[in-house]
Amino acid sequence: MSLDVVILGVFVADTAYRAERQPNMGETILGQSFTLGPGGKGSNQAVAAGKAGASVGFITKLGKDPFADMALTTWDTAGVTSLATQHADSYTGAAYIFVDEKTRDNAIIVCPGVATSINRSDIDNHKQTIAQCKVFLTQLEQPLDAAEYALACAKEAGATTILNPAPAADLPASLIALCDYVTPNETEAETITGVLVASVADAVKAAEVLLNLGAGAAIITLGENGCLYHDGTSPVHVPAITAGPVVETTGAGDAFNGGLAAALAEGNLPLDAIRFGTATAAISVTQSGTAPSMPDRNEIETLLRRQFTL
Repeated sequence: MSLDVVILGVFVADTAYRAERQPNMGETILGQSFTLGPGGKGSNQAVAAGKAGASVGFITKLGKDPFADMALTTWDTAGVTSLATQHADSYTGAAYIFVDEKTRDNAIIVCPGVATSINRSDIDNHKQTIAQCKVFLTQLEQPLDAAEYALACAKEAGATTILNPAPAADLPASLIALCDYVTPNETEAETITGVLVASVADAVKAAEVLLNLGAGAAIITLGENGCLYHDGTSPVHVPAITAGPVVETTGAGDAFNGGLAAALAEGNLPLDAIRFGTATAAISVTQSGTAPSMPDRNEIETLLRRQFTL
């Protein structure tokens, strides 16, 4: 099976709560709304890449429950090829997402369920598919050992490798050296490098640490300030793109990574791929939800034309 992009990660059902603030311990408050939908960083990225036009395969583990049914339906709708196995002795993951009604910022707790048991044998089962892809992308919601092994398999086969190091974790240099691109946000960059990222200049310093650890290139996402790209030559600040009023930022990083992977798989130059990912993220934050907010290719290209022909 030859695919543009193969992604290793986790699916979780997102349970999202909107309220004016989070409750204190022992306190109950009334919220403004609740939604249930598909999520998980890897799954969101697969949906984003699929809707952006790439052929995508997603490696994960699911339970045999209604949340698993939601996952399979979501991928089918987005054109994502399921490379998942199902296990009746555990459960499909779920996430608690708090969204601040005023700021639209979010806080998340993830329980990955059966996906916590993803291991090297699961990667071996899809080794040929990984070897044949153009771009391999993973994150850190599944076990670190599985992520490192999969990156090594992809790197050995000649695929472009991307690590989105989320949730934030202290990473060994051996893993970072397997990555053509490392794509942390400010918090994740600080955890890995020890550099507090509060400005573009700080992002340059953090990117240099990542390069010294062996990354091919660093892309540090900076929210409304865009992102910083550094490949060892001259660092480039790529400004954010505005697609409309911000409704919810949950999933913006996943949209960026999925769009980036899709664009790189098409052979785009890094900065062009980054702009494509930035546009993907810009549209995603104008809608509620994670996977449901991922834009299709026509929406992305329309925004890019509008942005760069004004």
